[in-house]
Amino acid sequence: MSGNFSFSFSGEDIEDDGDLNPTAPNVSTYVPQSSASAFPVQGKPLLEATRHDLQQMLSQLPSKIAYGILDVDLDGAGTVQLPRRELWDVRVQLMAEDDGGDAEPGLGNHDVKTGVYEGGFKSWESSVDLVKVLALSKAFLGDTNLATRVIELGCGTGLPSLALFQWGLSLRGSDNNCGLSIALADYNPTVLQLVTLPNFILCWALHQRAESQVVADAFSSEGELDLTPEVVKGFQEFLSDRKISLSFFSGAWSAEFVDLVSCDEVSGTEGGLKRRTVILGAETIYSPFALVAFTKTIFSLLGKEKAQGNAAEALVGAKKLYFGVGGSLDDFVIKARELGADVQELREEAEGVRRGVVRCVLP
Repeated sequence: MSGNFSFSFSGEDIEDDGDLNPTAPNVSTYVPQSSASAFPVQGKPLLEATRHDLQQMLSQLPSKIAYGILDVDLDGAGTVQLPRRELWDVRVQLMAEDDGGDAEPGLGNHDVKTGVYEGGFKSWESSVDLVKVLALSKAFLGDTNLATRVIELGCGTGLPSLALFQWGLSLRGSDNNCGLSIALADYNPTVLQLVTLPNFILCWALHQRAESQVVADAFSSEGELDLTPEVVKGFQEFLSDRKISLSFFSGAWSAEFVDLVSCDEVSGTEGGLKRRTVILGAETIYSPFALVAFTKTIFSLLGKEKAQGNAAEALVGAKKLYFGVGGSLDDFVIKARELGADVQELREEAEGVRRGVVRCVLP
């Protein structure tokens, strides 16, 4: 069964050409081949749910990473600048580490490779829509009465979580004892290692550049950051000091995945302190199978949070229709309401490729 397809964004990715125009990327019609479901592949086992140790991930970083800046216009209310590791730099690292095996599947011309790669190396339009929605309520990151947990499913480059992390660096002082926990999940562990984690280090380093000479010196060349042992140590110490935790999960959405994420320790909830949980997902419902699996996953997570007495919501950004593939935001809304959720549309993009962001809460 042939399972490679492309949504045909112009270039490799959302362009880094100043203020982001959300209608700029062109999306062509995908013509399905032998299957109406983009995922999984018959006879091919799905990746098992796995939690990755941050220390080990940090030890596997290259000595230097190159990056670009994506400027997101917050609908006239300022901008947020999100650093992203350059894909050409990922390719250079992989070529240097080449052991003669297969090339990394996510760095070809396809956006998704069925059952193998779920699009995580690229930044998608709906992730930017989520950033704009989150900007309207970012003040909760400075809350001193509730711990905050963010869970981003299908995170890829992690733009929504990255924006929250960046805002949290400014809004959270060292005296804030309520933890901020960010759980980042992508089907492919290589995406987490090669782009997700580096993007968070870049975000922290750019924030600390004016405060730390060690970090400032690490920006030895324009658009590059040296990942010296001192920089990596500073990153870890800063997270600990600000009670911010990052956790990484890979593998298919499943009951095992939900249990793994739910059992992850959340800092700043000692002594029975309650927390707020925000579940994020962008472009995760592009096929009927993905829609069903994603919906089951977020409602399992919402249910577990509700059972523990925690406030929880899910923010989902997606296209109104994924042409030829079968998924749609409207179908997700129908399923969410069938499961008893209160669903509110927070944003709609009517020009270009129609997209939206909805909020789901269990009553």
